[in-house]
Amino acid sequence: MSTEASRGLVGDPYLTAEALARRVAELGAEITRDHRGTDLLLVSVLKGALFFMADLARAIDLPLEMDFMAITSYEIDKRARQGGGHAAIRFLKDLDKPIQSRNVLIVEDIIDTGLTLHYIMRSLSLREPLSLEVCTLFDRPYRRLADIPVKYVGFTVPDDFFVGYGFDYRQLHRNLPYVAHLNI
Repeated sequence: MSTEASRGLVGDPYLTAEALARRVAELGAEITRDHRGTDLLLVSVLKGALFFMADLARAIDLPLEMDFMAITSYEIDKRARQGGGHAAIRFLKDLDKPIQSRNVLIVEDIIDTGLTLHYIMRSLSLREPLSLEVCTLFDRPYRRLADIPVKYVGFTVPDDFFVGYGFDYRQLHRNLPYVAHLNI
């Protein structure tokens, strides 16, 4: 799909760059307060939370480190596509450093069902971090299928599709400085 053809897909703004910056600054101040004097490691799953994590890291007034994971889900059988089968998650890129005895903050772009994040948290908890918390830009708690404690929430959002600020449509529009509705 060409960029010209995809432009009509970017709908009305949902959150301005200023609203995003304001909320990220508030989250950064809260995390700074809660983690003062600790060894903080921010962990993100590529690629969606990249912009949010970069801005959040700058808003946290503490020495911190960042690391990244990449995952993929794949169907175990064809019924998974229709919701009747099972999908599995596989790590494409693991963390670069050990997290044992570290305070780990998973930074997510959006949490829907929570199933993928639940898998990631289970995997990381086996590595014995000192603490394991979650910060998400967007949350849809009404869609949750897995019980996940989310400590920091940017915005609770409707069940819409978005582009911009890391959210993409077919790998396009992540670079928009605001979040817009996706017209599909």
